[in-house]
Amino acid sequence: MRALTARQLAFGWLHFALALPSIYLLLGMPLVLREQGWSGTQIGLLQLAGLPAVLKLVMAVPVERCRLGGGGYRAWAGLLGLLLGLALLGLAYDFPLAQPPRFYAWVLLISWLATWADVPVNALAIRCLPAEERLRAGGIRSAALFLAAVVGGGLLLVLHQRAGGAAPFVLMALLLVVGGIMLGGMVVTSETESEPHASAELHFLPRHQGGVLNFFRQPAAGVWVALLMMLFPFVGAGWVYLKPLMLDLGMPAEQVAWWVGVGGGTVGALASLAGQRLAMGVGIGRALPLFAGLGALALATLGLVSHMGAGQSLWLLGAGLIACAMGTLSGLMFGLMMHFARAGNRALDYGLQASLFTLSRLAVPVLAGILLDRLGYPAMFTALALGMAAVTVMALLRGSILQGAISKSGEVR
Repeated sequence: MRALTARQLAFGWLHFALALPSIYLLLGMPLVLREQGWSGTQIGLLQLAGLPAVLKLVMAVPVERCRLGGGGYRAWAGLLGLLLGLALLGLAYDFPLAQPPRFYAWVLLISWLATWADVPVNALAIRCLPAEERLRAGGIRSAALFLAAVVGGGLLLVLHQRAGGAAPFVLMALLLVVGGIMLGGMVVTSETESEPHASAELHFLPRHQGGVLNFFRQPAAGVWVALLMMLFPFVGAGWVYLKPLMLDLGMPAEQVAWWVGVGGGTVGALASLAGQRLAMGVGIGRALPLFAGLGALALATLGLVSHMGAGQSLWLLGAGLIACAMGTLSGLMFGLMMHFARAGNRALDYGLQASLFTLSRLAVPVLAGILLDRLGYPAMFTALALGMAAVTVMALLRGSILQGAISKSGEVR
């Protein structure tokens, strides 16, 4: 049990170190960019620098097929992590905030490397962790990402304000070094590392049925893909514009970093851990609409507060609600992504699901930014709340189908 917990925490650290650069650049930096005079549309377009995540399926092909000197997933993760660290140091040296196209290019490179490194790390996690640990692993991964949000969306902004623009990137490179050391020291048995088809767990399909298209032939795969693409983008877009909104309301940049970045990230991390326990208790069929409804409530609260022109305390209440919604949803979704990854196709199936997830996650913030520039914050948050309400209805109607398919596998209730 201790070895399993240590392995869960090691993967949690790797998720944290790999997610931190993208979170800082795409969720933390909008605050700095707003100070530099960037428009809402420009900030929204910055989110398109995360487009490499749409291509995770393509990136997964060489990871799955080429063992890279016999090291497999571990070797791929080490190589890509090294390249990512070098790119972070390069941006620290250049840091062209006054030249948006050049800044976009750096962010695109870093996002591409972080995205690619994420594939072998997650494939290794899915392969190493037993089926009954997947919801727990999803909660830990989500908590790690929210810890990255605390650091990338809060503490690194404070570091930027006090030590200059290069300091956060140097620190992130050092954190990757720690992750590389943990990866190198991780004990992986020959059964899990060298025999990708060997597994005692139950699967929807016979092991010989590989290939990407067979992913969609799993029971309830259609329901899962629809929810995968729609559960997160609306609350994610609301979170992207929360910090610029606070800045526009006159809150000092450092105070925004502490309240929304650190406070909101901490709430999200705790919600991730609590959400996976709740999902295991009440069942996924009930947890999905419950968590989606929380997201709709959070966005509706922000829309109402922005329409009323309310005080700071109500804005912080809305921020706390949306952080809770993001935490519970992301933890559950990561666990389900592990569930739908078939034996022998871990990297491919994870890459496919991540690509579908990212496709919708990137589109909504761009549309929300255009809506913000034309109609303002009340209209943007109201539109996002309506979209999330529709997703809640879908989760309520279809969640039982997903629950039934997963229950047959024997993993969760």
